[in-house]
Amino acid sequence: MKQRQHRQPRRGAVARMPAAPPPAETIIARVGADGDGVGALPDGDALYIPFTLPNERVFARPIARHGQGWTAEAVNIESPSAERIVPVCEHFGTCGGCVAQHWAEPGYHAWKIALLQAGLRRAGYGDAVIDPIVSGGPGQRRRMDLAVRRLPAGLRLGLHRGRSSDVVDLNACAILHPDLFALIAPLRALLNRLRTVRKEASVVVNRLDSGPDLLLRGDAPLEQTDRNLLIEFAGTHGLPRISWALGADTPETVCLLRPAIVSLSGTIVAPPPGAFLQATEVAEQAIIGRVLDALPAKLTARSRVAELYAGCGTITFALAPKVRVAAYEGDRDAFTALRTAANNPATGGRVEAIQRDLTRQPLFVKELSSFAAVILDPPHNGAPEQTAQIGASGVGTVVYVSCNPGALAKDGLLLKQSGYRLESVTPIDQFLWSARLESVCVFRK
Repeated sequence: MKQRQHRQPRRGAVARMPAAPPPAETIIARVGADGDGVGALPDGDALYIPFTLPNERVFARPIARHGQGWTAEAVNIESPSAERIVPVCEHFGTCGGCVAQHWAEPGYHAWKIALLQAGLRRAGYGDAVIDPIVSGGPGQRRRMDLAVRRLPAGLRLGLHRGRSSDVVDLNACAILHPDLFALIAPLRALLNRLRTVRKEASVVVNRLDSGPDLLLRGDAPLEQTDRNLLIEFAGTHGLPRISWALGADTPETVCLLRPAIVSLSGTIVAPPPGAFLQATEVAEQAIIGRVLDALPAKLTARSRVAELYAGCGTITFALAPKVRVAAYEGDRDAFTALRTAANNPATGGRVEAIQRDLTRQPLFVKELSSFAAVILDPPHNGAPEQTAQIGASGVGTVVYVSCNPGALAKDGLLLKQSGYRLESVTPIDQFLWSARLESVCVFRK
């Protein structure tokens, strides 16, 4: 019998996506790390269904493959959870910014703590005792990152729809500080007049002590008429500075009506346009408080700590009155702001700012050996190369400020394998109603 030959797809041909299975009823077993309820099809394939809660019976329509399962949408919540509440924002369910406004606070907090517990368990700290969660409230976020899209029907300014490149035009936001939300309507009108916004752009606004600091990234050159409109907008709405860039280029200052500054633990810092700052002041103070509490009890006048990924100095200048700080930062603009503030006579020469890309060139064991403690606030994906060096150095105290339980699991495992015990863990919910969670973990050896 002639063996059947399997024809190979032509080069360049697009593989056909499998047809989605029919809608089905499922029970939500849990809420996953991205905020989706997790159920199952009759054949056992997982269903990932946004805006559903544990133990709800849901009639869901599979949409697209997701790993070994399917993303799906809830056609009907047939048996709602007792923890389901009415969302506070009209955009919830379309705007991609929030995933959990429909969840009452006790269950919502328990879910976030469970994400942290799972990360620590993978790191080998399954018996860790976790402190009560520190959580802010609505209207506290002091940074907004918005997408801009010019369409035939008009300009949209807002956040991307969940799992989509579409932009949801924001008319409400329960998270943003009122000072920032008040800018959205006039900003939309301004952007509609700017020629630098041809098809799409982005806007970042940080609420500094001197007012909202705006960075616009356009997709066309900035003409003089645009500059005039931006200067007028800054004067009318009290912005100290407006910066602009073409795409991913380095920003230029369009207007500076007064210094764009923020006080970090009493030290005046001039952050670069679009700089990273902690999302809320409540979270910033919680992080600082836990870091200071974790410092070794016996510090001398000569004791030094290494702060890695120091940014503009959020933690740095809180440490300075307690101990000498070697603050390392790789980003050029953030480092410049950090160094300028560190050189202020008010810091008493207790902060040394060093520019270094710690991802490519981590501090090595010999360099770390002179420090009484290391404060590590890594990027979202963690810092495995740097953490391995810290573990090998044997430094007595490591304070790990995490914004990603998944990365914490990997880096924490390296510390566990190097003999560190986990002394304390504090979850900090500064990204309200999202799937993200900050935490401060104190490791001792």
